[in-house]
Amino acid sequence: MSELLRAHQHWVFDMDGTLTVDAHDFEYVRQQLGLPSGSDILAELAKLSATEAQSKYQWLQAYEAEVAANSVASPGVQALLQHLLEQQAQIAVVTRNTKALAQITLAAIGVEHLVKDEMIFGRDCAPPKPDPYLLHQLAKQWSVPAQRLVMVGDFHFDLRFARAANARSVLVNTPTNLWPELTDHYYPCLSQLLAAIC
Repeated sequence: MSELLRAHQHWVFDMDGTLTVDAHDFEYVRQQLGLPSGSDILAELAKLSATEAQSKYQWLQAYEAEVAANSVASPGVQALLQHLLEQQAQIAVVTRNTKALAQITLAAIGVEHLVKDEMIFGRDCAPPKPDPYLLHQLAKQWSVPAQRLVMVGDFHFDLRFARAANARSVLVNTPTNLWPELTDHYYPCLSQLLAAIC
């Protein structure tokens, strides 16, 4: 299976919990915003009127900004991205965070020089994951079919994002393969993913 990944040259990464050590407490966020337990935060906020949503988005962005500024790199992230660049691979980051906070996060973990600014996409750039719009756009931009893209993430949104575009899905940074029906490849950490494609 690793041979399949080794041949791919177009890689898309989730950010929080994938490139970083996950620090978000989403249940706390839901409680503070008055949203149902386990719900999709962005989807719930999108249902609200602009007036009702404004203060909730402001709170969310303040919370996310604090997390972004204190982000910690996921072990192996720099080596993995550097290896892909040495192999002339294309790299993009797609997050359900905002692009501005993604830039802060990538700088905080020391990889901002490894990802082109125009290859960083947040929820303010396009419909958020798992909507496959951005994967299709990246495939067009890179002039390859979406099947040639590899999507690396730590949550089912990332895997569903890949599935919806018919891209390859890689689950990382979880103790077990939590969503085998959505996962093409599973590695417990980025270092093991790197070892598989070297």
